[in-house]
Amino acid sequence: MPDVIGEQLDRLITVELKNRGMPHDIARRLYEAARAEAGGRPLTIQAAEALIQHVGKGDVVFILTGAGYPPPMPKGESDGPPGAAALARVLYWGLGAVPVYVCEQMHVDPIVASSEAAAIMVKPFADAKKRRLGAALAAAPTDQAAVADWARSIVDAYQPKALIAVERLGPNAHGVIYNATGIPKRAETGIVDLSPVVLEAARAGAFTIGFGDHGNEIGFGRIQAAVAEIMPHGHRGQAGPPGGIACAIATDVLVPCMMSNWGAYGLEAALAFLLKRADLMHTPAMERRVIIKCLDAGGLEAMHCSSAFVVDNCEGESSMAVVQLLGDMVRLNLQRPDVGVAH
Repeated sequence: MPDVIGEQLDRLITVELKNRGMPHDIARRLYEAARAEAGGRPLTIQAAEALIQHVGKGDVVFILTGAGYPPPMPKGESDGPPGAAALARVLYWGLGAVPVYVCEQMHVDPIVASSEAAAIMVKPFADAKKRRLGAALAAAPTDQAAVADWARSIVDAYQPKALIAVERLGPNAHGVIYNATGIPKRAETGIVDLSPVVLEAARAGAFTIGFGDHGNEIGFGRIQAAVAEIMPHGHRGQAGPPGGIACAIATDVLVPCMMSNWGAYGLEAALAFLLKRADLMHTPAMERRVIIKCLDAGGLEAMHCSSAFVVDNCEGESSMAVVQLLGDMVRLNLQRPDVGVAH
């Protein structure tokens, strides 16, 4: 039964809606490559089963997110923080875990706003860990040279049992980070490469999961060759630095999806199903609130870099509908077989 519902969850989160200026027919192909590499089972269920196996009450889970950079998006975008908030909520209420958001300084405000709109308050780590008062947050140094030592320090201090990257860009094999259309993210944008956190957490034994929609996000190192083949700038970016957009950083499970928020919601639904708790899914009304608070805090939609009720050029109502459908899948698959049957 888990693979039956997992099949439906994965289908929904990979339905492709793209502006004509963006690469087309990629979500399905990236997903199929990741699924084949992972042994053929639905990816959201694989990720959920692993979290249940590795994470217990009081354990820390790192949630990396934050994409979008100055000048057009000085605090980031609306794909990432809402998905991270949904995962923090299900981990907190479903597994008793301590979510810790890991991000860049510039992305803090939309992440905190999204989390608190999902009723997961962001507190100092001691309060989150010892008093179960919500999530915590660790923001990276702005100097790239200091990130490796910082990554080791937070892994040592927090001892995460799992790490989830949601729409978090990562470097290619040459250490260059690109956006989805093949433009390199240069130092002057203020970008900080957070992949050392993933590598340190993995070395410490944490189970890692990645969500992304174009192959330049953390996790796609599992299918780097497929990204290079499928994506228009997979082999070569638009200017200057070597290599293409394909991220070289792998995670234990990779879930390609239409947008990273939707992938995170698919994992949320898989956990709700496996834990037999339909109430763990957030509602469409909460989804609206989370997206609006993210936008109000500066997490702009990425197509026109505005505060319109949009995520990745899809109307906010589309994300609300996806949340409704995922919730219905969980609820109906947990319902007793005799409910609604005429006798």
